[in-house]
Amino acid sequence: MGNKKTTALSGAVLAAVMLTMSACGGGGGGATGEVAAPPSDPKEVSGKIRVLTQRTDLVQNGVLKQYAAEFKKVYPKVDVSFDGITDYEGEVKIRMNTKEYGDVLFIPGAVAKNDYPKFFAPLGTTAELSKYRFGDKTEVDGKVYGIAQFGTANGFVYNRKLWKQAGVTAWPKTQEEFLAGLKAIKEKTDATPYYTNFKDGWPLVQWTSNLGVAGCDAGASNALAGPVSPWKAGSELNTTDTLLYDIAKQGLSEKDPTTTNWETSKALLGEGRIATMMLGSWSITQMQAAAVEAGGRASDIGFMPFPVQKDGKHCAALVSDYQQAVSVYSENKPAARAWIDWFTEKSGFAEKEGVVSAVKSAPMPTTLKEFVDNDVRFFDRSEAKTAIVNDIDEAAEIGLNKQDYRQKLIDTARGAAKGSLEDFFADLNKRWDEAAKTVGS
Repeated sequence: MGNKKTTALSGAVLAAVMLTMSACGGGGGGATGEVAAPPSDPKEVSGKIRVLTQRTDLVQNGVLKQYAAEFKKVYPKVDVSFDGITDYEGEVKIRMNTKEYGDVLFIPGAVAKNDYPKFFAPLGTTAELSKYRFGDKTEVDGKVYGIAQFGTANGFVYNRKLWKQAGVTAWPKTQEEFLAGLKAIKEKTDATPYYTNFKDGWPLVQWTSNLGVAGCDAGASNALAGPVSPWKAGSELNTTDTLLYDIAKQGLSEKDPTTTNWETSKALLGEGRIATMMLGSWSITQMQAAAVEAGGRASDIGFMPFPVQKDGKHCAALVSDYQQAVSVYSENKPAARAWIDWFTEKSGFAEKEGVVSAVKSAPMPTTLKEFVDNDVRFFDRSEAKTAIVNDIDEAAEIGLNKQDYRQKLIDTARGAAKGSLEDFFADLNKRWDEAAKTVGS
């Protein structure tokens, strides 16, 4: 599944909290500030462009080639080629020490936000790109340097038959109700109520994408930019991480988390041997395919919001996937920008993948129909202070966008590591606050 995994990582890890290493050295310096503006006449745009992508599966099976053929009907003088890269983050970081890193690429997590102007052409002002979601994620000094490939909502993907068998037919409104549902699944079925995907690790980072859900707060990520004790009682991170702790503490997850396997977990959920997993909505189509392969139906797979309500309604944060950018060194910037706009707005890719379009006016995908029908309140989480938050996170050596601290949280819950939840949170708060005073907010 490697390729889909990188989509997950970009949808949650890189979207939730981008890294701010500025280790990409030599690619900068040649920036002209030339805007990669949308071309006015498709027939006049020409040239060859190379698009870097982590979706090696879509390169190998010819799907991206089909998109390029459709694009060529609108832009007949533009030739698009694709470079599928398995280790996208590692490989592109190396390439960016040169001027040869394609015409269109996803912004790697290793590039510090303030360094975007060194490597990418501005796409326009914040106002000019206001029709797209997540613009503040790549905004530097009023200019936007990336357009999201798509967005994703966070929640629990689950096997409906198992939850129904346990007697739960309505979405839990509280964490207590959610835990009670998992207990009922444990008692009334042979399935594992919750699967952590502990060993692969990256799915644990999906929990970070819930920032803002408890308070329906679009500014929850920005609020971390300071000595604010992020895990204090009642906070967003305290709420989400306490639920994960309780799941493990009460024996509602797999018996040995060190043996989990992501690829296997999809089949197990589809077959009804796992009931629930925390993932982004990008995963729904994969799980539905697994259910069909196991002899079931796509409708066996459901998606529920985090079990907490604000003013009587569930909330769901929409977070950005990888951001598409134009290389500052591209010799065909109009063609590169044309591809990004067409792929985002006209290709139908987001709809086909069942993810949230980056275009604000586009309808929600059918995968989130239940969220829409049940008045789940969506909000685009602001990432305006991403750079500061990531600096603090890095200095504190916690890793909101890494799996380690949540693996330790699970180990603490199941008794494999010493300490209490209170001590665990107190340590995180202390490290965060000390780092924030050093970094400054």
